[in-house]
Amino acid sequence: MQPESQPPIILAEDLTKVYAAGKLQVIAVQDISLAVQPGEFVAIVGPSGSGKSTLFYLLGGLTQATKGRVIIDGIDFASLDDSARTRLRKHRIGFVFQKFNLLPTLSAMGNIEVAYSISGRKEPLDRAYLDHLSEMLSIGGRLQHRPSELSGGEQQRVAIARALITRPAIVLADEPTGNLDTKNSDAVLQMLLRSNRDRPR
Repeated sequence: MQPESQPPIILAEDLTKVYAAGKLQVIAVQDISLAVQPGEFVAIVGPSGSGKSTLFYLLGGLTQATKGRVIIDGIDFASLDDSARTRLRKHRIGFVFQKFNLLPTLSAMGNIEVAYSISGRKEPLDRAYLDHLSEMLSIGGRLQHRPSELSGGEQQRVAIARALITRPAIVLADEPTGNLDTKNSDAVLQMLLRSNRDRPR
């Protein structure tokens, strides 16, 4: 007897996003359907302007689709009001942005801690897990430095730690190597692959 397959952790059905540009309508994403299973590592590739970032925002519930729907871990974003959508994002999704989006007045540690704090979790931050992330991402000696004191590669690794510290069910990364050189790009991709492989299920 075949084991019952798991439902997708991400399910997108007929996603379309249209933006108004003056009198014009710009179709950023059109009729996209996809399913991502728990534990899968998926890369979406394409030239600049092809809609990758728009799809990132749609899948993360950061913008609403013009048509179609996104279901995250069995929950339809369209069925939620703004506050429930925010809670779902905070509890289930970790975001890694292309431009890092680190708070400049906080240290690397502070950026990670504030992300955990606003997630609304009641249990204290797991320092052993933070140590594990810091070792995996090679930022242990840089946690007391502010973003301006870190290289681009170090900032992106801090951003990854910030996304992972809440142990989200899903991590979405928008061109995480877009601002990095080839060496740092390869390192960040390997770290994302390793974090997916080693993440507690």
